[in-house]
Amino acid sequence: MADATTKSGPGPLAGIRIIDMTTVVMGPYATQLLADYGADVIKVEPPSGDIMRHAPPMRNPRMGALFLQANRNKRSVVLDVKKQGGREALLRLCATADVFIHNVRKAAMQRAGLGEADVRAGNPKLVYVSLIGYSEGGPYAGRPAYDDLMQGLSGIPALQAEISGEQPRYMPLTFVDRIMGVSAVHAVLAAIVHRDRSGAGQAVDVPMFETVAQLVLGDHMGGRTFEPPLGKPGYGRLLAPDRRPYRTKDGHVCVLIYNNKEWETFFRAIGQRERFEADPRLSDHAVRTKHYSEVYAILAEIFTTRTSAEWLTLLAEHDIPGVPLYSLDDLIDDPHLQAVGFFQAMEHPSEGPIRLTGIPSHWSETPPAITRHAPLLGEHSIEVLREAGLQQREIDTLIEEGVTIDGRMKGK
Repeated sequence: MADATTKSGPGPLAGIRIIDMTTVVMGPYATQLLADYGADVIKVEPPSGDIMRHAPPMRNPRMGALFLQANRNKRSVVLDVKKQGGREALLRLCATADVFIHNVRKAAMQRAGLGEADVRAGNPKLVYVSLIGYSEGGPYAGRPAYDDLMQGLSGIPALQAEISGEQPRYMPLTFVDRIMGVSAVHAVLAAIVHRDRSGAGQAVDVPMFETVAQLVLGDHMGGRTFEPPLGKPGYGRLLAPDRRPYRTKDGHVCVLIYNNKEWETFFRAIGQRERFEADPRLSDHAVRTKHYSEVYAILAEIFTTRTSAEWLTLLAEHDIPGVPLYSLDDLIDDPHLQAVGFFQAMEHPSEGPIRLTGIPSHWSETPPAITRHAPLLGEHSIEVLREAGLQQREIDTLIEEGVTIDGRMKGK
């Protein structure tokens, strides 16, 4: 089991410093990825801490499971930026940083004296990244935005209701937050490349609504791609009611029979080649694309005739794509993930043994690594403020004023 403070070789972003004033999932996931790649991510938290510190399950207060996953490889400094001392300390941190990233509404940042012009005044090369709900200039600008709301506006629950005939439901993931995190990462990296080429920093807005709208409509613009429209929006294959795990005699399997060769092979394997050849909805790709609902309904009926194990054996023997339907426990215990070392065990100073999801990519020269545990609240306040040039008497004053805390465990 790796020690929580073990340091590995530098990742591809070694030397990049990011001041992270994000909370919940969207921003912390983005900065988790950047930290995994080797960036020095300084997580700026209010005295109460990131709200996800309080989301169970947890062994100890303020160390919830999701927080542990999304905030490894970061350092935590507490700053109450509503107070003058906290604001000034944050500006000093940003003066030598490469990136400042936040997910606070822009109007609130302006009121706090932490808008783009305020923060970049002392560091013109800084990349100032705002993760916001909606782009400026539209009627929704400045409104509150959360994952559930963005799923609703993007049509995801409505699509699921259209397919299932049931009540609309959100995806059981922080789906938009995760997509935003990935989008924020590539925006940060592109802005750093530009800065390194030109010497100029800039402000980058990454809006939730437009980001997820692009994602959804990339699949579903359909006939409304054209002017005038050639039909309704929507991609038929994805909206087929029986595009789902197929029920078997004793469970479910997940199968995608896609090209003509796979369709022919499947029907030959189950002894129904004549049916395949006689029905152009099955044998002709162009016809099949217009009849996905009917075709998947045919498959749904066929898959009820054998057990899951029988189907998975047949599919594997004929090189047809198919996998079992997993639960969360199945996923965590998957033998492939175990074999490739996907999970990393770590000894946390307050939580004891924990298991983290790993870094999925593999690098030949600058491998990313998990080298730090998710920080205790304010664990690194003293060292980070010293690095920013604050003297001990200044730090003591900030502690006395409730601007910061020394979150180090006793004895460290």
